[in-house]
Amino acid sequence: MSKSLQAIRGMNDILPEQTPLWRYFEGTVARLLDNYGYKQIRMPIVEFTELFKRSIGEVTDIVEKEMYTFEDRNGDSLTLRPEGTAACVRAVLEHGITGGGQVQKLWYIGPMFRHERPQKGRYRQFHQIGLEVFNLDGPDIDAELIIMTWRLWGELGIRDAVKLELNSLGTSESRSRYREALVEYLSAHHDKLDEDSQRRLKTNPLRVLDTKNADTQAVLVDAPKMADYLDDESRAHFEGLKARLDAVGIPYVLNPKLVRGLDYYSKTVFEWVTDKLGAQGTVCAGGRYDGLVEQMGGKPTPGVGFAMGIERLVLMLETLEQIPQEISRQVDVYLCAFGEEAELAGLALAERVRDELPNLRLQVNAGAGSFKSQFKKADKSGALYALILGDDEMAQQVVGFKPLRGQGEQQSIAWDALAAHLATCVVQG
Repeated sequence: MSKSLQAIRGMNDILPEQTPLWRYFEGTVARLLDNYGYKQIRMPIVEFTELFKRSIGEVTDIVEKEMYTFEDRNGDSLTLRPEGTAACVRAVLEHGITGGGQVQKLWYIGPMFRHERPQKGRYRQFHQIGLEVFNLDGPDIDAELIIMTWRLWGELGIRDAVKLELNSLGTSESRSRYREALVEYLSAHHDKLDEDSQRRLKTNPLRVLDTKNADTQAVLVDAPKMADYLDDESRAHFEGLKARLDAVGIPYVLNPKLVRGLDYYSKTVFEWVTDKLGAQGTVCAGGRYDGLVEQMGGKPTPGVGFAMGIERLVLMLETLEQIPQEISRQVDVYLCAFGEEAELAGLALAERVRDELPNLRLQVNAGAGSFKSQFKKADKSGALYALILGDDEMAQQVVGFKPLRGQGEQQSIAWDALAAHLATCVVQG
């Protein structure tokens, strides 16, 4: 017997009972970004591999271990995008929309791909909402990104479950000085470092700072601090950011070990973390990348952004039971029709109602069936009300109106009064 077809490990189907919560989350974020003046951009999921090597860094874990890379029929090396910032920078450069100092406030949504060990909240195909701002270099825009996410957590009802961590990586020059000091210190304690940190010491020493190994963490206690190597410009920028967060009343924790896993960050970096999801604690992260556009062939262009993982945030909503009651119901009204004449009249009546109430979720029974079977389907749909159209109703040009959830007697409603009646009842229901 042939092997049954299955999804690739770590690449999951999102089933119909799950998608309402996804749509709720995505819609909430989209409305928020619209309200703050951000515009959506859509990029391909496949890019030339060189894009990510140049932007993310060839010695990062993503490029070295995690990318899905292949040759196409032309012999070009292509990669499924592991993150969105590089692709967004490529897009704005290719189309010249940041030229002449034009400010661009952009957001995107879609799947990303990394070959990691799948675990709850962490998959090989995962989905992100990302946001990028170009040609604004002050701490005010950094603060706006954080303020927006703070507002989002409030709207989703998870504000008490997340914590903001902040750090500044300084400019490339100050970070280079810090890197030299850190390497010198860690080299003197090389034998006490875990194997992964010993490797990173040679390739990407700042990543040693976010190790989870307890022995290496003990070594880092007395390591040089990034704050001591910040240039005056970066220090002033960071103080400006903190002042704005203080003014709005957003609490935060300074984390000198927060470096992020991508080479292109500078100055501000931040993460929203939670202890509600076990080991997978980061739900949104980002920072400033003022040198990335120039690094990718453009003119010097300030940039800042963040990305949030949809799977993790949906999991948080489920874990904290912050699922709005209305999204669990996909049908408001279910129309049952008995006999061909009633079915034809029911279709016409349903379309008239939809013309008048375009937001009403009205499902018409398909596949005929007995009175009992149609009502069973109406109840299973989760509808608040059933509409009944049979021989008696056809003769009187009325429709039976029966509440399915809670108290209330069945009544007859004239066809031309049905939309108005539903508008009142569904809102009240």
